[in-house]
Amino acid sequence: MKLIHDQDADLNALNGKTVAVIGYGSQGSAQALCMRDSGVNVIIGSIKDASYDKAVEEGFEVMDIATAAAKADIVHILLPDEFHASVYKNEIAQSMKAGKVFSCSHGFNIVFKEIVPSTDVDVVMVAPKSPATEERKAFLEGFGVPGLVAVKQDASGNARAIALAMAKAMGFTRAGVLECTFEQETYEDLFGEQNVLCGGLVDLMKYGFEVLTEAGYPPEMAYFECVHEVKLIVDLIYEGGIQKMNAVISNTAEWGEYVNGPRIITPDVKERMKESLKDIESGKFAKEWMAEARSGAKTLLSKREELGKHPVEVVGAQIRDLFEKK
Repeated sequence: MKLIHDQDADLNALNGKTVAVIGYGSQGSAQALCMRDSGVNVIIGSIKDASYDKAVEEGFEVMDIATAAAKADIVHILLPDEFHASVYKNEIAQSMKAGKVFSCSHGFNIVFKEIVPSTDVDVVMVAPKSPATEERKAFLEGFGVPGLVAVKQDASGNARAIALAMAKAMGFTRAGVLECTFEQETYEDLFGEQNVLCGGLVDLMKYGFEVLTEAGYPPEMAYFECVHEVKLIVDLIYEGGIQKMNAVISNTAEWGEYVNGPRIITPDVKERMKESLKDIESGKFAKEWMAEARSGAKTLLSKREELGKHPVEVVGAQIRDLFEKK
């Protein structure tokens, strides 16, 4: 895949256009601020909550979502996935006239047909590969974070140019942008979250903590070994790959990686990952998650509460408090 940089994108594609950022949470605020700093006319659509007040304080023209969608040429939705469909149906769809652009930073609702825009509007995705805090920080430092762009519908013939201009306005093309499909971004994002970054890593840390504490080792030490030091290792991998990490750790640790890693993460884990990917690609996961969300997310809330009571979280909170700068 070819990296797209600043010279490949033209901010003039946004001349005379108004971008309505729908939702002013972490990503909404970061993306809106970066685009405004780049000279884009940005308005905010939000419900009346703390984020609404924050957008007002930060100098934006803020209004209800339906009004923002009606005023904008580009509607860029940055709400949690589970709210997109109802907000689109009730407050955005009626304003998506021919020539407008519907934009998002995650393809979930388009790919799984929770939202089906009319065929006479452009549908694009502009997505940072970074948490919002790092995204804004990098922009203010004069650089940017990597990003993705995708075009699902190109009714106007200008959809790609608009998506790239938005990516440039947010600083993504400074670092480099990859062009992909909505499906590629959605399936890979869900797979990575569930199998490695969140689901896989969290369970690995919890099991390691449990094995040590159940064997009688101090929970504080178990927390340091199985949770705290994860960041240190990940930072090394981020900086220079797995080999950079192996060059920094001890030979003993590296030897243990080769000997014990394959004993713990066995080939059957890869097979279960393949099953997970099939569930994602078939829409099974999306269907189950949306049913959970629409039923009040009782299981999600229960799991969240259960995790908060796990010893690894209790001990972790105590340790972080002890080492907090006073």
